[in-house]
Amino acid sequence: MPVHSTHADFDANAAAWLRARDVFAGEDAVKAAGERYLPKLDSQTTDEYSAYKARASFFNATARTVDGFVGLIFRREPSVKLPERGAGVAGALRVFAEDVDLLGTSLYTFSKNIVTEVLTVGRAGTLVDWEGGSATGDRGEQRAYVVRYAAEQIVNWRVARVNGRNVVTLVMLQEVATTDSDDFEVEEVEQLRVLRLVPVNGEWQYRVDLWRRSDAKSVRTGTKRGKAKWELVESRTPLRLGKPLSLIPFVFHGPRHSLPEVDKLPLADVIAVNLDHYRLNADYKHGLHFTALPTAWVSGFDKAANLRIGSSTAWVTETAGATAGFLEFTGQGLTTFERAMDRDERLMAILGSRMLEEHKRVGETAEAIELRQSGENSVLMTLALSVSDSVSQVLRWVYWWNSTEESPETISEELVLFQLNTDFSAKGLGSDELTAIVAAWQAGAISRETMFDLFRRGEVLPPGRTDEEEARLTEKQKAEMGKAEIESQSRLTSAATKGEA
Repeated sequence: MPVHSTHADFDANAAAWLRARDVFAGEDAVKAAGERYLPKLDSQTTDEYSAYKARASFFNATARTVDGFVGLIFRREPSVKLPERGAGVAGALRVFAEDVDLLGTSLYTFSKNIVTEVLTVGRAGTLVDWEGGSATGDRGEQRAYVVRYAAEQIVNWRVARVNGRNVVTLVMLQEVATTDSDDFEVEEVEQLRVLRLVPVNGEWQYRVDLWRRSDAKSVRTGTKRGKAKWELVESRTPLRLGKPLSLIPFVFHGPRHSLPEVDKLPLADVIAVNLDHYRLNADYKHGLHFTALPTAWVSGFDKAANLRIGSSTAWVTETAGATAGFLEFTGQGLTTFERAMDRDERLMAILGSRMLEEHKRVGETAEAIELRQSGENSVLMTLALSVSDSVSQVLRWVYWWNSTEESPETISEELVLFQLNTDFSAKGLGSDELTAIVAAWQAGAISRETMFDLFRRGEVLPPGRTDEEEARLTEKQKAEMGKAEIESQSRLTSAATKGEA
C-alpha cells in the first residue's frame, strides 16, 4: 500500500467537506465552482452560462448560521481550570494559555477556531508537540505547543487493540513544506507527516516520519513530472524524560465525540437547502432578465423605418390600421420561484438557526420560546460539550509534557479542565432567583464560590472578575457602609445632645 493512501471515510466525506468549505466561503467560491453547484441549462453556450451565473446571487445563510452559533457559545468566556500560579507545570500552562502554537494564538482564540471548524465541516485535529530546539545545538523554547489540522489534512488513520484497549496507532497528516529558494519566492511542496505506534522490543513507541513528494516542483504552480513519487526525508522518535512516548499525542475534535471516526456535518441539511436556494435564485434572475422589461411592438410600419422610443419621439405611418404597443409578462412563473425561495429561507431557519427567521409580530411567552429553540440548543450544547472535552484532552497532554505523570489519562479534571458555555439564553437571573441563591448561601446550603459561579452564569457578575476580586469588593463595600452608618449615628447623637442643651 503506498504511503499516500487515504482512509475510506476520508474518500467518502471529501466532497461534503469541499461543499461545506465553498458554501461557508461565500458567493465567489460557490460561483468559481461553476457547474458543480449550478448546472448549465439545455443548449446554453459558455458565454450564456457565464451571464446566467453572474446574474445569480448567493444568500449565505450557512455562514450566518455558523457565525451565530459561535457567537452564542462564546457569548460568555470559556471556563478554564489550570494549576495554581507558580513555577513548574503551573507556569508552563499559563505560558501555553497565552500562546498555544508559538504564533501568538491564545487558548481562547484556538478554541474558537476549533468550534468554527467543527461547525463548518464537523471535524478537526490537534497535534501536541514539544519545541526542544534543533540538531545544531539550539535549545529552542523548551515548551509544549499545538498544531491545528483541518479535516481535509487528516487523510488516514488506524485504530488497533493495544494492551486491552482501543488506541490510535496511525495518523497521516497532509502538509505543505517550504524549500530553499531565493529571497523573493518561497517554493512549496506537498508533505505527509505520518504519526505511528511501532512495536520495539515488545513495547509500543511513537515515531514520526516525514514523506515529501519529489515529482512536483511546486504546489503553487502545480508543475509535475509524471506519476506521484514520495521519499522519506526524516524519521524521528520523540522523547519525554529520555523515554519514547507510548501514545500518539493527537486529539480529534468532532460535534458529538472526540473519536477518530468521521461524524456527520452539523449543518449538512442547511448547506443542501442553501445551494437549492442559489439555483432557484439563478433561474429567477434568468427569468427576470428576459421578462421584466416591456418590449415594444408595431404592425403596419415600414420595415426600414428607424423607430426610437422616448417622450420627444412620435411614430408616424400612412398605413391604415397600423398599431403599436408593449409586450409585458403577466404569468405566474416568476412568482413560483419567489415562493420557492421563501420556502427555502424558512426551511434554513428551521434547520439551522432561528436567528435567520423573520420575527413574528405576535407575543410569545418565555416558555414557548424555550421549547421552540430546544432542538437547536440541544445540538449546539452537544457540540459545545464535545469540544470542551477534546480541548481538555489537549490541556492534559500539555500538562503531561511538562510533568512526571505516567500518562495523560491519569491527569484528572481537578488539575486541568476546559468548559465552553452551554447556556445560550440571553435571559439573566430574575429577582426571585437572586433572592433564593443568597438565601441558600446564608443558610449554608451552598458555598460562596458556588454562589459567585451562579451569579456569573446569570450575568450578574461582569466577565473576567474572579471570586477573590468580588469578595474584596464586597468586604470593602461592607466596611464603607459600616463607616457611613457609624458617622450617621454619630451625627444623630450630636444633634440629640445639642437639643437637650
